[in-house]
Amino acid sequence: MLRLILNHPRLQCDAPTHPLGRPRTLVMDEGTQHEVAPRPLRFRNSTIHEIPTPGTQSNRPPRYEPFIIRTWFVALAAACMIGLGITIEVALHISSTQNGFHVPEKNVFSFASTQFLTSFFPTLLVVPLAYFWTITDWMLRWYQPYITLAEGNVPASRSILLDYIALNRIAVLFYSFKYKHYLVYVSTLVAFTVALLQPLAGSLLQVQQVPHTVVSTAISTRAIALSPDVSQLDAFLASVGYADAAVYSGLGDPPYVHGAWTAASFEPEPGVPFNGSLAVNTTGLQTEVNCINTESLGLTSSGGNYIAQAAFPNTCSANFTFGIADGNQQYGVTNASSCALEGQDIAFQPIIFWYYFQDMATTDDPQVSAIFCQPSMKVFIIQTTMNLNNGTLGDCTALQNFTEPNNVTGDPLNGQVFNGVVFDASSNVYVAARAIAINSGLPGTVYKYASQQPGGIQSVFNDSYGWLNATSNIYTQYLAVAAQANYFGQANTTIPALLTTDVPRLFVETLPAHLLSSLMILIGITGLIVHALHARSRRKLWLTSPPGSIASIVSLTSRSGFGELLLPYDDESRMRSRLSGLKFRLDQRTGAIVAEQDSGFDASDKVSLLGHEEVYRSSMLRTDSLSGSSRYSFKTKDWP
Repeated sequence: MLRLILNHPRLQCDAPTHPLGRPRTLVMDEGTQHEVAPRPLRFRNSTIHEIPTPGTQSNRPPRYEPFIIRTWFVALAAACMIGLGITIEVALHISSTQNGFHVPEKNVFSFASTQFLTSFFPTLLVVPLAYFWTITDWMLRWYQPYITLAEGNVPASRSILLDYIALNRIAVLFYSFKYKHYLVYVSTLVAFTVALLQPLAGSLLQVQQVPHTVVSTAISTRAIALSPDVSQLDAFLASVGYADAAVYSGLGDPPYVHGAWTAASFEPEPGVPFNGSLAVNTTGLQTEVNCINTESLGLTSSGGNYIAQAAFPNTCSANFTFGIADGNQQYGVTNASSCALEGQDIAFQPIIFWYYFQDMATTDDPQVSAIFCQPSMKVFIIQTTMNLNNGTLGDCTALQNFTEPNNVTGDPLNGQVFNGVVFDASSNVYVAARAIAINSGLPGTVYKYASQQPGGIQSVFNDSYGWLNATSNIYTQYLAVAAQANYFGQANTTIPALLTTDVPRLFVETLPAHLLSSLMILIGITGLIVHALHARSRRKLWLTSPPGSIASIVSLTSRSGFGELLLPYDDESRMRSRLSGLKFRLDQRTGAIVAEQDSGFDASDKVSLLGHEEVYRSSMLRTDSLSGSSRYSFKTKDWP
């Protein structure tokens, strides 16, 4: 019966020969007395056994492996990704703690906007890395059918018909998961992820105009010193004028004045931009007006006049006469000599502001108010800031008392402050005129301020602190402004300063930085693991040329025989149908693609109709046709 099979004109062959030359015996079912009918062959005999063994007749060709997927190169790219991700986090930390990074105030690239530059260069940095992982993913998909063939005995759908390159990435994910090609699956996910790197890199940097502080110096142009022209009253008159203008026009404090504080004037160094602030430690004078309300106030009529009698909590008392013929709105200021120190000059004595109002629409008695003020001043070393744009002074903080010798806190003033509204008589008509203007101007300014209130003057009288607050605020501003000219003299010294200006600074955005850093580190680690495992799986594969060309495909299949099953115009479904029932693998000796028919008959049949399982799977392999060089494969195999 065995002879009948071996003499079949399509299947005549000698018993397959062991690779080392020992004959092998065909095995048939024990105890079987009848002939086993073979299946008919679907394609011509394979001639792979005629291919010379590599390395016997010519030099053994080296293994082809693309440079871009070599393990050391992938490790280098992964290290760059991880290092760049860490660098981004470090840059974010520095950006947050150092108020960004310095950039030129003027764009050095006049042909490109700042926004373009901050998005272009980070994107340019990640594009090569994103391109690298896209190419390596393409390589892994390109290699997968050959790796599957190297594992052996796979159907056409998972080997020669499998084309991950032609599929879109969504389909690649589906089929790679279906066929359990997990390295391809993870690599495709990485390729999807790298698409996020470019938009994140484009939004990573931003240039903002922000306050930035640097150590600098300033020029102090004033120092504590009594003005030699103080008796001319020019500074007092100008200060009354400013206080009056401030009430009428809603002005704030002038430069170097902040509330009760007057600072020695200072200037930034030449060339400093006027879009920031300058912080210094300098000399500051604090003026306190110490105003209080009356304890009791009476008004009596006498000879066409009203006489106001005021008593204050500090045991001071004073009288003031209002002439009925002088109108229904009157005001004035007098020195409180009864409360002054013995022998004190009237220019330094306490003062009392008087306010009178008669509502002509009613028959009610007139209303009168009196405010007692006793100014004082102190000199300190202060810390303050100045707005370089308009010169306004910021908050002032006293650091220590001013102890340097001077003629304000020392002789002749000895710390006394001019009350600024009552002056010694002068024979100079101009000085006398200025004194009168100041004396009437300042209480008039307070009265004008009261009349501007929503309820008018009456509302200020109705408020028990109305006149006190109005007088204190305006009188304080007046004395602070006057102090700049009266108690400070010319100087020119350099002092330390902190310069804060609005400058362009380069910032690393928090959200894009965290996302980009995390993705780059994750991609680097994942890609390194995937390619390390892929390099391990490629050890069974020996390709000597890139498998993408038509010539390389023909070289792998031209002697396998199964090509006759296919026609040039077969579509994918027809090819799948024609190749059904076949299993494919790579021949270990030659690297050619070998097809073998699926065993579909009785399980006791140990002989494949396409050839012996342990040799070349060729159905017509004859021992006398094997050359010596064809008995060896790429790798040494132990035979029993």
